Amino acid sequence: MTTRTEAPAMSEPAATAAPPPPHTNAPAGMPVWLRAVLTVLVCLTILGAAAAAVVVINRTEPTAKKVDAVRKSAALVETVLAKEGTYSPRLAVLGTVRPAEEVMLSPRVSGQVVEVAEGFLPGGMVRAGEWLLRIDPADFENATAAARSRLRQAEAALRLEEGRQTLAKKELSLLEGSIKDANRSLVLREPQLESARAEVQSAQASVDRAALDLSRTEVVAPFDAQVLSRDVNVGSQVSPGDELARLVGVRQYWVLASVPVKNLSWIEFPETDGRGSVVVLRNPDGWPDGERRYARVSRLIGALDQQTRLARVLLTVDDPLALTSDAPPLILDSIVQVEIAGRPIEGVVRLPRDLVHDGDTVWVMKDEKLEIREADIVFRDADHAYIRGGVGDGEEVVTTTLATVAEGIGLRREGEPAQPDEDDASGATE
Repeated sequence: MTTRTEAPAMSEPAATAAPPPPHTNAPAGMPVWLRAVLTVLVCLTILGAAAAAVVVINRTEPTAKKVDAVRKSAALVETVLAKEGTYSPRLAVLGTVRPAEEVMLSPRVSGQVVEVAEGFLPGGMVRAGEWLLRIDPADFENATAAARSRLRQAEAALRLEEGRQTLAKKELSLLEGSIKDANRSLVLREPQLESARAEVQSAQASVDRAALDLSRTEVVAPFDAQVLSRDVNVGSQVSPGDELARLVGVRQYWVLASVPVKNLSWIEFPETDGRGSVVVLRNPDGWPDGERRYARVSRLIGALDQQTRLARVLLTVDDPLALTSDAPPLILDSIVQVEIAGRPIEGVVRLPRDLVHDGDTVWVMKDEKLEIREADIVFRDADHAYIRGGVGDGEEVVTTTLATVAEGIGLRREGEPAQPDEDDASGATE
């Protein structure tokens, strides 16, 4: 017996539920347009209440009292006394070290180098007249010997001619009156005698020239010098014009300083003052801290530098390599700091440059108050300003940087007790 199981009948899909109506306080069944009007009225009521609250707050906030009070607190400052006197400004410029004596050593004769002095090396020191190298003298010794031989022959010929002239004078005395005056010089062999004397002089000149060439085979130093370079060795073949070595004198160096044209009037030159201005040289890159050298202004070079348009002043430094002292040596072609002592300025106050403020003004403390004075500045150097008007001798110049700068504000020096603050509340208004 077959059992049939019937499939359950599929139910119909449920209908989708409609969203609930928006929540409003409007009674049910109120039209949509009426609900929108009520919503707008509620929003406008809220905005109006907020605006009214802001207005009420602004009108009822407390009013600040305006008090006409002046604070009288003195600023704490440091001061220096201005001293009037005679001061020499310092012109700070740069300079280049140059040799005062320099030579490219060349031979005067040709030949082979056979010997070189032991001290003839780069960096070596040589004395004036000291031999540096020798050229093979053999050829020049032979030439000297030959010249001396010719000289002896010429001298012998001269003596023979002088003997012939003696005989001619005796013959002329026997023929006196029969020979015309025009022929007397021929009879006395005067032309022959002059020729013999000329031969002797020529031979002597040849000897001198040969001896001179022989002496030139030994090349010597023309002055006390340092050898900067050497371009020859034993066995080198040299001739006039070849460069053997470069020598620089050690007695004196030059420093070429570049100075603005407007500052030349402050420099003392030997041509006008007998002695040039004193100069201090410094080389922070090459010398220990605090080391310095001294020089003198020598002369003004009469042409501006084409690139910088600055005037060039020549300075001289004695014993530049410090051979007789413990000073640091100068190095050729190095750049050094140059400080030239200018002409003395009489009747001025000297102040550090940072004490001169904008508009060339100086802060002076007088009667415990600040005075801002215009200064008549005669000259400025790297560190100082030289003032002839605006600040007097013995006046106190403020060195402290003030936060508030105004004419007449109160000042007090460090170490003085502070004055109590005073508030003047008169004239207060609600």
